[in-house]
Formats: sequence, structure tokens, C-alpha cells
Amino acid sequence: MNIYKLVIVDDHVIFRKGLHTILNEIGIIKVVAEASNASELFDILKKQEIDIILMDINMPGMDGIEATKKVVDKYPETKVVALTMHEEIGYFNKMMDAGAEGFLLKKTNKDELEKAIQMVMNGEHYFSAEFINTAQLYQKTKVTTDVKLSEREIEILELICKGYSNPEIAKMLGISQRTIDGHRARLFEKTGAKNAPNLVMFAIKHGIVQA
Repeated sequence: MNIYKLVIVDDHVIFRKGLHTILNEIGIIKVVAEASNASELFDILKKQEIDIILMDINMPGMDGIEATKKVVDKYPETKVVALTMHEEIGYFNKMMDAGAEGFLLKKTNKDELEKAIQMVMNGEHYFSAEFINTAQLYQKTKVTTDVKLSEREIEILELICKGYSNPEIAKMLGISQRTIDGHRARLFEKTGAKNAPNLVMFAIKHGIVQA
């Protein structure tokens, strides 16, 4: 079993300590350091290889968005997952554009943390289902589109947005993972999305995801 070296980056010490305790209960993770700001984070990254970072957005000095851009540029093998209290679509867009591969709300739980980390380390994206539902509620105007998706494509898009991995979707729908990969490819082609975050935004804007 792979053990992933993880760093928590957040300027609230009590939150960091509590999160550290929870993460220690997850067998695939070893919390090797904590940082209260970007400067401390990059000092850590200079000294050792890190697999994954849980990154807050609002921090003194360099914020989590700029810090993520710098991590992706200087340490491309290190994954970044946003862990934030912000549920606004704007923060999601900025973190995804910066190169984060996951977006979690701070009211998450241990099971979701483990799932998000495992999926991101397996090369997939993870988005908090609660964030997706909240974002859609605040999307005041649903955007009309000429894109025509089949019932199966909509079903798969909903499951992607709810944080399920390709193998999980295949098992749930009783079809092969290769078939899921084909549907995903067609979703990218039809929507013009370049990556999974773009698919999520398409689903939110067009009211596809059901709370």
C-alpha cells in the first residue's frame, strides 16, 4: 500500500492540529509537516519530496491561489487539493486554473478526505459534492445551450460532479471502465471542456447536477 506524504497549509493552528489528528487515522497518509503560510510551505518543499498538499486559500502574504501556481510550476509531481471554507464558484475557478486537482470544503469528513486524496493521487480530480450542489443553488441564471447530451452522458456527468471515480462509475452503472472512458471523451468533445473542472462548471451553469 502506498503511503502518501502530505503537508497541511493553513494559517489557523487549531484547525491544522485537528485536521492532522483526523488524517493520522487514514492509513494511506503520513502528515510530514504543517505550514501556516506559503513561505513555510516552500521551505518544506525545498527539503523533502511531498506527494500532496491540502491548501487553504486565504492566508497572510501569498494566498493559496498564487501558492498553488508556484507549486505546480516548481514541483509538478506534487498534487494540490484546495481545502477551504469558500463555496463561491469564483474561488473554485481560480484554484482549478492555478492547477489544483481537488476542491474540498472545510466541513468535509474523514471518509471524503481519504477518497479525495486517493483519487487525486490516482490521477483523477475530486470535487466536493456539497460544493457542487451549493454552487448550483447560487447560480442565479441557468445558461441555455445547444449541446445535446444523451441520458447516459448526463448520468455520467452527474456522477463525475459528485466525486465518483471512473472505476466506481463503471461498477455503479454495470458497464466497463473502457465504456466510461468513451463517454467521458464524448463529453469533453461535445462541451468543449478541456479538463474535468471545465465539465463541472458546464454542469453547474446548465443546471445538470441535481442536489
